[in-house]
Amino acid sequence: MSQRFVSHAQAASQFLTDEARTDWHDETLWFIRQKRDKSAHALPEWEALRELASGIKDHALSELSTYLTQFEQNALANGIQVHWAATAAEHNQIVLDIIRQQTGPAAPRVVKSKSMLTEECHLNEFLIKHGVEVVDTDLGERIVQLRQEAPSHIVLPAIHLKKADVSATFQQHLGTEAGNEDPQYLTEAARHHLREKFVSASVAITGVNFAIAETGGFVVCTNEGNADLGVHLADVHIACLGIEKVIPRQEHLGVFLRLLARSATGQPITTYSSHFVRPRAGQVMHIILVDNGRSTQLGRPEFRNSLKCIRCGACFNTCPVYRRSGGHSYHNAVAGPIGSILAPNLDMRKNADLPFASTLCGSCTNVCPVKINIHEQLWHWRQTLTAEGLAPPAKTVAMKGMAWVLGHPTVYRLSGRIGRWVMQHVPALVNNRLNPWYKGRDMPSPPTQSFGEWYDKNRSRV
Repeated sequence: MSQRFVSHAQAASQFLTDEARTDWHDETLWFIRQKRDKSAHALPEWEALRELASGIKDHALSELSTYLTQFEQNALANGIQVHWAATAAEHNQIVLDIIRQQTGPAAPRVVKSKSMLTEECHLNEFLIKHGVEVVDTDLGERIVQLRQEAPSHIVLPAIHLKKADVSATFQQHLGTEAGNEDPQYLTEAARHHLREKFVSASVAITGVNFAIAETGGFVVCTNEGNADLGVHLADVHIACLGIEKVIPRQEHLGVFLRLLARSATGQPITTYSSHFVRPRAGQVMHIILVDNGRSTQLGRPEFRNSLKCIRCGACFNTCPVYRRSGGHSYHNAVAGPIGSILAPNLDMRKNADLPFASTLCGSCTNVCPVKINIHEQLWHWRQTLTAEGLAPPAKTVAMKGMAWVLGHPTVYRLSGRIGRWVMQHVPALVNNRLNPWYKGRDMPSPPTQSFGEWYDKNRSRV
């Protein structure tokens, strides 16, 4: 049975009903944003690194077909089997075919490290439907998998959960002690639970953070070492790669690795930056290059810049809307500001609400390590969606009404006076649940006069 579609505004309203959790979510992500700032400010060359990374990505995207061809040739020469997938469905089928080729009719077990591409393709659901046991081995991913939830953040997949939530989940699924919320105890329980999964799995699936055209190799970044353990114990390694992840040369890695972890969590570098160039003796290595709408995005001049994203999550941690609405409110694999400009490319009608889930404050653009103009693309998507007739009806009506008011100065001034009087003398008319603006915000204290009135009164002194 298909689930009823819930818009961002509806899901955000539900998230906001637990005010204490919302405040905690907001403060936790802002703490990570502050760590990012401290780490960035410790590097005098930070802005130069951002500029260099942006330039490398611009160049790689402008010559994408050349570098993908070069990567394929070098990967094949290294003994890696290369596959191409135009869609998510093709990608999933290729993965299933490889697994069946390896395991035959037996019920196979696959261990998987964190990969937003496989989330985008809904790989887990597809493989489970076809009899494959899929075990997410990143701790946060495993927690949400046990809860049958999607990740709410691309770097911190279980950031929406507290220790009590994890404790209850582990008690239900792993048999841990009821009420024990000690992080060390819970982590140790997860390690014992996952160890047997690693040892018995015949196939390991990873994502790819960077693919190097010059060498045909690729890099996987983790903080837990789960990708390494899975790959080195399994007979088959399947790496899933979005085609935009290719970079031209090995020497460029240093630029991106210095930016990635600092932007994501404030760390100097990820704990494990694992380089894969060829399969080890006795192992089979596959890499799947996936388009799934990326070529379409590349052909849209206003939005191609979004393909520079290195999935650090910095825009999530700074976004005032994401921090107070939660990742699940975005009904998409990639949430937050970057997800709001990627999702309409995949399905414009389904994701028409997401570009409007923003204040356009520009903070996302300011922290992006590869200088994606995120807030400008959100604005461009709003124009595109409105022109296509896909903007939320309430917003369309409101904007037309506002345009009319702003186009008539006398009406504008009168409306301002009436609004200030109401907020001063009858605040209950606006501070109530019937006002959509009030639901998720504290209404400001009304000024005694408008700026225009103040200026007219004081212009002789200005």
